[in-house]
Amino acid sequence: MTNFRPLHLLKGEQSEQLACNYLLQQGLSVIAKNFRCQYGELDLIMQDADTLVIVEVRFRKSNKYGGALESITPKKQSRIIATTQYYLMRNNWHNAIRFDVITLSGNMDIHWIKNAFQ
Repeated sequence: MTNFRPLHLLKGEQSEQLACNYLLQQGLSVIAKNFRCQYGELDLIMQDADTLVIVEVRFRKSNKYGGALESITPKKQSRIIATTQYYLMRNNWHNAIRFDVITLSGNMDIHWIKNAFQ
């Protein structure tokens, strides 16, 4: 039996791995990938010195229907924040946190937006 995965999921996994590798090269360390709970999912949870960094990874083949950054709607931000609050309580984290976004385009250009939202 083959394990068929839709192309968009494979592209998402590839994008997250590229983003993770990029952030590792920038000196961050990985705490978790694809943390899920009833509130939503966090793509990457990383640490930058004493700061917990929640990273949303967005891939867009083209900007025809809006860019990757524009795809993070207020509703999506709310889910990310709620999931982060759950993670923080569960893991007893009391240091600083920030929300970063990594966008990847069809040619795999990576853009890192620190403190993308609060």
